[in-house]
Amino acid sequence: MSSVQYYVASSLDGFIATPDDDLAWLLQFDGFEGGKESYDAFMAGIGCIVMGGTTYQWLMDHEPGNWPYPDTPCWVFTHHEFRAPPGADVAFVRGDVGEFADDLRRDAAGKNIWVVGGGDLAAQFAGAGLLDELIVSVIPVVLGNGKRLLPLEGPTPPLELVESRTQGRGIVELRYRFGAGSG
Repeated sequence: MSSVQYYVASSLDGFIATPDDDLAWLLQFDGFEGGKESYDAFMAGIGCIVMGGTTYQWLMDHEPGNWPYPDTPCWVFTHHEFRAPPGADVAFVRGDVGEFADDLRRDAAGKNIWVVGGGDLAAQFAGAGLLDELIVSVIPVVLGNGKRLLPLEGPTPPLELVESRTQGRGIVELRYRFGAGSG
């Protein structure tokens, strides 16, 4: 059975982007020791990607002509009109995330589903009881404000810490499992 995983980087104070979606604070850590290995191991288990329209637009703006997930089906939850890059397997959808859960699992073909960026979208999956894991790399910077990691009405039931490991440049990766009823 596919797990729905929110794999993301966060500042020490719980933000995934600045208020204007700037990621320069994070991109300065590109190439940190252990980062590529962690990402590659994670991606080996991914069969389907899900993102919101803001994340999709950010990718189109910052990676023009270079779709980063050429071999993986991608679903974009958005109210905007977009076009998919040539050759990319991208579906644009509107509606409740729960309506698409079976389709996402089918596309994942037994592998996991990655909720990319977008704390609001991840919160929708959690609120629907569909988010299985939160894998967060805590980056040693403080943003002060911005887009929240997981904007849920809380508190949630305790999450189970499954794994933690330190990586280069002061980064800590934490893997949490959502328990029954926590989403």
